[in-house]
Amino acid sequence: MLTIRKNTRTKPLPLLLLYYLHLSIITMCLATSSSGIANSAGPMEKVAIVGSGNWGSAISIMIGTNAERLLHVESQVNMWVFEEEIQYKGETRNLSHVINQDHENVKYLPNIELPHNIHAEPDLEEACRDATLLIFVLPHQFLPSLLKKIRHVVDPSCRGVSLIKGLDFDKVSKKPVLISQSIEKMMSTDSNSPHPFSCGVLMGANVADEVAKGQICESTLASNFDPLNGIDMNERTRQVFDSPTFRVQHVKDVAGAEVSGALKNVVALGAGFIDGLDHLGGNTKAALLRVGLKEMISFCRTFFDGVREDTFLESCGMADLITTCYGGRNRKCAEAFTRRRTAQGNRDWEPQECEDLWKQVEEELLNGQKLQGTLTCKEVYMVLESRALLDSFPLIKAIYEISFKCKPVEDIVDGIIVNNSVCRSNL
Repeated sequence: MLTIRKNTRTKPLPLLLLYYLHLSIITMCLATSSSGIANSAGPMEKVAIVGSGNWGSAISIMIGTNAERLLHVESQVNMWVFEEEIQYKGETRNLSHVINQDHENVKYLPNIELPHNIHAEPDLEEACRDATLLIFVLPHQFLPSLLKKIRHVVDPSCRGVSLIKGLDFDKVSKKPVLISQSIEKMMSTDSNSPHPFSCGVLMGANVADEVAKGQICESTLASNFDPLNGIDMNERTRQVFDSPTFRVQHVKDVAGAEVSGALKNVVALGAGFIDGLDHLGGNTKAALLRVGLKEMISFCRTFFDGVREDTFLESCGMADLITTCYGGRNRKCAEAFTRRRTAQGNRDWEPQECEDLWKQVEEELLNGQKLQGTLTCKEVYMVLESRALLDSFPLIKAIYEISFKCKPVEDIVDGIIVNNSVCRSNL
């Protein structure tokens, strides 16, 4: 209890003031002892977001809100912005200035207010300086040049979480490589840290615009961070993302979660083909999702160790596949690709025409964002072809041949076949 000594020369404190002093002390004690909100034994977290597109801006809402709430996280969250000039309210302005002054990414996430503690920073090194947690959310082809600059300025204890949905590929061995592993390797090379960089992933059924609007959804954090000063860093990382409308669960299967996040974009191209063909409907699309999920599991088990089948029942697996095949950008562009091809009748198309059509659709529909499904499709096809495995993945094969060999879009049904040799799974 708070006690006040009587002193005849001073007036007693007002009762209401005593009450608030007492309440403040109790609140501070509870906050300090609570492991759920704060942990005074651990270092302060400094979070930086590398990327500021549609998804980067959407996830910044959860991160910024939690940074204000969590006592072990610095309030200001830097978000690296690739600087560009935009027309806004009749003026030419830098995008970073608009975000910082109006708290809205008017180009990539319009009409959504960002937390005021999100600071748009166009200088990459300054954005990441002394960060203990990096959130990667940008097209993976830009990573190599960026990571060379980042690794020298972050805190020695820094770790990362990738929200990038794609795969890297070793050109020599022609094997798929997790982007999280590529990040770990590049961040650990010539770094100032005595410890190797560790990177997890956040994957799930998360259409950015719906997340930004506060529509309830789930996501999966897959990570294996080592404890720090007795603190569970996996749980501490989960807290940075988790909110009442963005419910995050933790798993250890990084490979299963990350590969699912990449391959579902390929399956979504097939879903878009079906949506663009008016004579096919929901039953066909459901069959495509079933076969697509089986091929996703089979690919994971073929090329990566330690993949758990229950991972595919998390948000990063089946749920992400469903929402992407009904509402994602890959499905949307594939439907447009289909309708523009069918509008020209049953003529033969040259491969270069299909390449040009994908570029045209991307430029017209994505407002500067990149289409990841087509890139992943090419690379996955190359891996399967080099190992004579294409016949074991009929759906992926059909999607590639429609997309880049210009086979008729109607051939998508040839990929939806029953084959007991594909993915002997217990699911």
